[in-house]
Amino acid sequence: MSLVVAQKLEKTYIAGDIAVKAIQGVSFSVAAGSFVSFIGPSGSGKSTLLNMIGCLDPPTGGKLIVAGEDVSTMNRVQSAHFRGETIGFIFQDFNLIPVLTVAENVEYPLLMVQNRPQKKRQQQVQKLLQAVGMGDQADKFPNQISGGQKQRVAVARALVTNARLVLADEPTANLDSKTAHKIIGLMKEMRDEFGTTFIFSTHDPKVVENVEIIFTLEDGKLLQKSGGDHV
Repeated sequence: MSLVVAQKLEKTYIAGDIAVKAIQGVSFSVAAGSFVSFIGPSGSGKSTLLNMIGCLDPPTGGKLIVAGEDVSTMNRVQSAHFRGETIGFIFQDFNLIPVLTVAENVEYPLLMVQNRPQKKRQQQVQKLLQAVGMGDQADKFPNQISGGQKQRVAVARALVTNARLVLADEPTANLDSKTAHKIIGLMKEMRDEFGTTFIFSTHDPKVVENVEIIFTLEDGKLLQKSGGDHV
């Protein structure tokens, strides 16, 4: 079953009198439970594509289906609600809130998008922190933990709302090689345990060698797909 389907997707930015085509007629699908990466040089459209899949930036043409919903026709309010219920994000600079503890950072998406009783929120947070090996660090603040630990917290935060899809934009860029391999392994474990689909945008060969399907972008066009049999 496809979790993400793009059909002749387009994204054009207007800068004064100039139209910049960031994504040009891209079509692909991603099966539920996949571990997938978009690769390509800077400016190839990777981040733009991730932002559209994540309902942060609407397409200007084509169709985009995520978890059975046509997100290309949603307004901003609908997109925000759908994003909060369905999609988790992992960023290269972690994006943890410095004045919140580890546990509070993981809990934050539940406060923002889901009306869940405090006890259930705390149970979900503890479950995810234990799963990523950070259960004993719950009361620490981001400046008290390492980069690898911050990314573990970011993984837990991305999954805490039971997200069906996690989008990871250069998630290992600020990590040393050993820590990066551990985080990639952790995300694979999370995929296997929770059935979450992971889509990466990356330059990092350590990520690329661990994904099952690779989509290569250049100048906003999809050049090729390698691995897997789901087109």
